[in-house]
Amino acid sequence: MDVMGDKATLLDTGRFVQPSDRDETGDGEAVDEARTRLAAQAGDVEAMSVLGAMLLRRGDLDGAEPLLRAATAEGDRAAANNLGVLLHQRGYTDDAAGWWRIAAVAGSAAAAHALGRYHRERGDEPAAEYWLRQSAEQGHALGAYALADLLEHRGDTAAEQWMRSAAERGHREAAYRLARALDRQTQHEDEYGTDNGVDAPPAGGEAEQWYRQAAARGHQRAALQLGAILERRGELKEAGRWYLTSAKDGEARAACALGFLLRDAGDTESAAVWWLRAAQDGDGNAANALGALHAERGETQTAERWYRAAMDAGDVNGAYNLGLLCAEQARTAQAEQWYRRAAYAGHREAANALAVLLLQGGDATGAEPWFSKAAEAGSVDAAFNLGILFAGRGEEGVALPWYERAAAAGHTEAALQVGIARLRDGDEREAERHLRCAAGGGSAEAAYRLASVLDSRRPPAPAHELGEQVHEKTECEEWYERAASQGHRRAQVRVGMLAAARGDVVEAARWYRSAAEAGSRNGAFNLGLLLAREGSEPEAAVWWARAADAGHGRAALRLALVYARRGELAEGQRWADRAVTLGPGEVSERAARLRDALRQELTA
Repeated sequence: MDVMGDKATLLDTGRFVQPSDRDETGDGEAVDEARTRLAAQAGDVEAMSVLGAMLLRRGDLDGAEPLLRAATAEGDRAAANNLGVLLHQRGYTDDAAGWWRIAAVAGSAAAAHALGRYHRERGDEPAAEYWLRQSAEQGHALGAYALADLLEHRGDTAAEQWMRSAAERGHREAAYRLARALDRQTQHEDEYGTDNGVDAPPAGGEAEQWYRQAAARGHQRAALQLGAILERRGELKEAGRWYLTSAKDGEARAACALGFLLRDAGDTESAAVWWLRAAQDGDGNAANALGALHAERGETQTAERWYRAAMDAGDVNGAYNLGLLCAEQARTAQAEQWYRRAAYAGHREAANALAVLLLQGGDATGAEPWFSKAAEAGSVDAAFNLGILFAGRGEEGVALPWYERAAAAGHTEAALQVGIARLRDGDEREAERHLRCAAGGGSAEAAYRLASVLDSRRPPAPAHELGEQVHEKTECEEWYERAASQGHRRAQVRVGMLAAARGDVVEAARWYRSAAEAGSRNGAFNLGLLLAREGSEPEAAVWWARAADAGHGRAALRLALVYARRGELAEGQRWADRAVTLGPGEVSERAARLRDALRQELTA
């Protein structure tokens, strides 16, 4: 019989014997051992082999060796395999290989696996493959895994077949590696990541099933990856359970990810506990998270200490965050130092931040290459900033491609700049497309310009012989209102004008007043007109004065007329003079005539 030959073999370490399926609890094991010992003493070969394996598992090498040698001499292949294990543990590796060969030739899958590993460790891959294949083809999980590992190392596509075979037989590392291999087959189509520092694989599919199998068998990295999949899918409760399982097994990245999950749930204190645990185990991302937490609390010295810890752990974000911390404290020279360190290490946002710092210091020449480096590395903000830099030099043609690159990545202000450029070039269709993107992204200026484009296309209002025109709000009015509600002064004036045209004086006054109070001279002028029509000329004069002081010529002319009617000729002449200066031409002409008339009356 080959009982122990099937069950006793080297584990992944190559040092220990795998436990058998026997009952190992107290009295039962003692009774079994006593019975087996009696049989062995009576010369039972199988009993010698089994007892030798028992002692070997226990670590009693001196007691096991004579039993195993005796059984081996009688042709027991399990004993030959286990004798190889014993000699391997004593450090006699070559002698162990000789006994493994005897057992493997006799059909022991465990011995074939051990012999295959022996040859691989010595660099004899052909021999290793031969024996590992013998083991794998007999259904030995460890043999299949070792064969898959060898083939994968060589880039042989057959590796997946054997990895799958090992995984199906319950090998947890094989299940994990099979899942990772399946991920790699799909990751060229998409890149996955979460802010917790875990490279999350694609959610669902066969890979998830293998991660789940490996995690259920105690594989801490599989539990981590399974947690990341579930978090990405929004199944946060189960994700947290797997992160916790992995973190308790010592996986620092899982502890870090669990911290982010708890933070997002509002439990910052518990998050800090797990981040601390991960950071102490050398996780740079957790150290950065702790730094950010203390920075938010105003504990800058502690924040700086954790950012430095992150940097020492090899996380370049630590240097970048140190730069941000110094910049917030106006420690510009130190901020530049840390930004440079992170930028030289390839941190694109640090390169952008460094360029911004240099630009603010007046060094546009020094800023440009850092903006370029960051933009080429994929920084959307850097691409936009390059556009601003070139546009500021009057190089609009050079600026536009950078704006377009940033706009294509969803940068709202870049889309606005592209829209404006297309309007300038007369390409209204492209302008509208980009303005819609920017307006949808929250840009009030884009919403206003989009509304203006749509407004220019509206046909003239039809003449109605009878009744009132039924007003339905158009798309351009909706965009005007969106911009107005975001505080855009020209949009507020325009919405007020549209309301006035509908006869809604209250709504018109509300928007004019909002614009006027925000500093719009047109808003102040129109509000004055509305108030004057409603009989509130004194209040109207106040708003006209504000508009005129801001350079509105028509407001100045209106004030001149108000004072002239009141008989305050000198004041009227002063405002008429102002209107002549401010213009436009038609206003200047009327104001000049009024001024001359007032002068004649004053000198009469």
